[in-house]
Amino acid sequence: MKTKLSVILALFTFCFANAQEDQAEAEMNSAKGVTFQQGDMFLEGSIKISTGGEEDYYGFSPKFGYFLNDKFAVGAKLNYASIKQETPYEKTNVFGAGAFARYYFLELDKKRFKTYAEVGLGFGRNKYESDLINDTTNSVTADVNVGLNYFITKNVAVTFVLANMLSYNSVAPENGPSSDTFQLNINLFENIFDQPQFGLLYRF
Repeated sequence: MKTKLSVILALFTFCFANAQEDQAEAEMNSAKGVTFQQGDMFLEGSIKISTGGEEDYYGFSPKFGYFLNDKFAVGAKLNYASIKQETPYEKTNVFGAGAFARYYFLELDKKRFKTYAEVGLGFGRNKYESDLINDTTNSVTADVNVGLNYFITKNVAVTFVLANMLSYNSVAPENGPSSDTFQLNINLFENIFDQPQFGLLYRF
């Protein structure tokens, strides 16, 4: 009886392991041939946490997108970050909101790998505190990014934003003069890991 029971348990364990492996393989295979359609939506975001050094950094950047067709999507984005340094004491809280338009122009690896260009416009408010001064700054930003999605299942993808190709920033502090900056990164592919951002995308 014990022998039969052991054999049954072993068979059950083997079948369960095979079922889990088959399910994982099916999920991976489902990512092949992923295509977007009008009406598809996605949530995308990244979280960055850095502690233990000279400063602590916490950042969260969610996005929501809606596909107008199989290549073009529009959406809204938020951004929050907190940077704190103890010696000398400095703290900055950043909050931003904006909109973006994204165009997918290249697909590889049986359409798992998708490359896109994105144009964004945002408004931000930075609050700075230190031992000497407190200041609040309002800003308007516009940028052009290049990014990648790699689908590991039909609904979940890893996102990597390479770098800003083009950016504009208008800053208006409460206690100082306004300033405008414009940057064109001609050598984009010479330093593609300049300020990289990793994240996840969920399509539904």
